Amino acid sequence: MKNKSRCGWVGKDQIYIDYHDEEWGVPVYDSELLFQHLLLDGVQAGLSWITVLKKRENYRKAFHQFDPLKMARLTDAQLDKHLTNEGLIRNKLKIYGFRKNAKAYLELSKRESFSDFLWQFVDGQPVQNRWPDLKSVPANTEQSDAMSKALKKAGFTFVGTTICYAFMQAVGMVNDHTVDCFRHRQLK
Repeated sequence: MKNKSRCGWVGKDQIYIDYHDEEWGVPVYDSELLFQHLLLDGVQAGLSWITVLKKRENYRKAFHQFDPLKMARLTDAQLDKHLTNEGLIRNKLKIYGFRKNAKAYLELSKRESFSDFLWQFVDGQPVQNRWPDLKSVPANTEQSDAMSKALKKAGFTFVGTTICYAFMQAVGMVNDHTVDCFRHRQLK
């Protein structure tokens, strides 16, 4: 796979290559996996994705495999302890945001499937884009604006439109592999 043409954002780090080749842009419909992705994309705010990707397993361990029921019951003392965990990004708002988002997820899930809620912004089907290069890919769209607004209204945090668009790319709601990337054709 080393000689394959990939999106311009993929570096030389094997964890990044594997993420691009196996995960990024693959449609995800499982509500709890979507929740996990949304949380991790929110942690990325102001940072590079590789930083979060390298810490992903630490987040899974610290936050009970992203079990929203367990996360919603975390105490301030437990969250404060995470602020000393070098395996995490030690930002108090982001750490506390995990609990807030778990509570919002549980509340929203009483009314509808989280997956259905999120996929409605692309009419339930991945949007097939045809970007010629990385600089053509937008940072946000009308769909990510609408998703962001709806998530904030539902009580979520760290869900700005740019974060929502990165999330939509990661979970395959949009196929933003550039046309020269071997994954673009595979995910079409």
